[in-house]
Amino acid sequence: GGTGLLSSYMEYKLATNGSTVTTGYSVLSMDITNMTTGALAEAISGVDATLLQMTDAASDLGALNSRVELQKNFVQDLSDSIEKGIGKLVDADMNEESTRLKALQTQQQLGIQALTIANSNSQNILSLFR
Repeated sequence: GGTGLLSSYMEYKLATNGSTVTTGYSVLSMDITNMTTGALAEAISGVDATLLQMTDAASDLGALNSRVELQKNFVQDLSDSIEKGIGKLVDADMNEESTRLKALQTQQQLGIQALTIANSNSQNILSLFR
């Protein structure tokens, strides 16, 4: 008996009931010269069934690989979008803070000018009393 495709004996599932049959012929060193016609037909049937299983398995692997690749691309695109969004938010915050800083600087300059005017006016008023 064997345990699947890597078994040293030919195994295949019967189409009618899905049970596994071991032919007793070694897959690795099958000698068809001394086989009877029935045994040869059984071995060919087993090889055909195994090839079909291998083709199905390869097809499943290809489909899984395709799905994994799609998911990988989706996650990469999502990651890129998130990075761009964060970059735009940071840029917007920097622009807002820059505008706020300019407004505060303008208010400070206006305050200094108001103090300068107030000081000069008090000096002018004092000069009138002299």
